[in-house]
Amino acid sequence: MIILLISIHVIIGIFLIAVVLLQTGKAGNIADVFGGGGSMAAFGARGAATVLSRVTTVAAILFMITSLGLSLVRNRQESIMKGQPVQQQAPKAPPTQKK
Repeated sequence: MIILLISIHVIIGIFLIAVVLLQTGKAGNIADVFGGGGSMAAFGARGAATVLSRVTTVAAILFMITSLGLSLVRNRQESIMKGQPVQQQAPKAPPTQKK
């Protein structure tokens, strides 16, 4: 089960990276740097959501779901460190100097 979930998680992660890299940036022109390419809207121009932005949203949601699933499955499994005591060392006092 965990192997299948990890495989799906990796595939979705690679797909999400590819889709994000395919998108164009919002500030594409040199005119945008100096204020020549903006709109009169308060928060900038926002066109209709493209297919790539919708695919990005779906892939991000699936990535989060598989991340949550992996954390839940991993918490139910027995830890590889179980049975080994945790060794904690007492903090060392700083050396004192005699005058």
